[in-house]
Amino acid sequence: MSMLTPPGMGGQYRIKGDKYPRMRRPRRRGRFLIGLVASVAALGLVGWGTLQLIDVFTGGGKKAAAAGSKADCATRATPSASASAGGAAAVRPSQITVNVFNATPRSGLAKKTADELKKRGFKIGDVGNASKDYDKKVKGTGVLLGPASSLNTSLPVLATQLSTAERRTDAARKGTELDLVIGNAFKDLNSKADADRALAKLAAPQATSTASKKSC
Repeated sequence: MSMLTPPGMGGQYRIKGDKYPRMRRPRRRGRFLIGLVASVAALGLVGWGTLQLIDVFTGGGKKAAAAGSKADCATRATPSASASAGGAAAVRPSQITVNVFNATPRSGLAKKTADELKKRGFKIGDVGNASKDYDKKVKGTGVLLGPASSLNTSLPVLATQLSTAERRTDAARKGTELDLVIGNAFKDLNSKADADRALAKLAAPQATSTASKKSC
């Protein structure tokens, strides 16, 4: 038999008889690398998912639930004591000067009322008949008059002595003195016991709702 050398084989192979060498295709390394990376990524995702499941079943979710309950507790409101609004509780009768005026036809009411207020701790200023603006014009038990600053400070304190009197403020009025103008329906001041209870209630702290953390 004749011996032939296929072209491009560089003389390395010779065909003898009816047998031929197998021709291998060149390896495709790119596809191999892509497949390897994809396999590693898939294994990573499977591992991460497994860890998440383990965390859930071993109590990892309890931390989030506990954190949520603590946040709820922090926003709940509970009552707590605070000072009375307006500053009336900080003012004592001994710090208030009262002018007592009689606007009725009955004589002696101004002095009698002033003496009683003095016994109860108030300072007394002027005592006498009311001015023309009020004389015989006050139909109720009386009028308590003071500067604008007294509305929520000294005026409520004086009102504990005559709770039925009308309260008025004058923005143009200077100083801190108050006026008690006795009206036609006046009979007497509140009893000392009632006045003392009203003063105590005025000075007592009032419960207000404030946000505070609740122990959980």
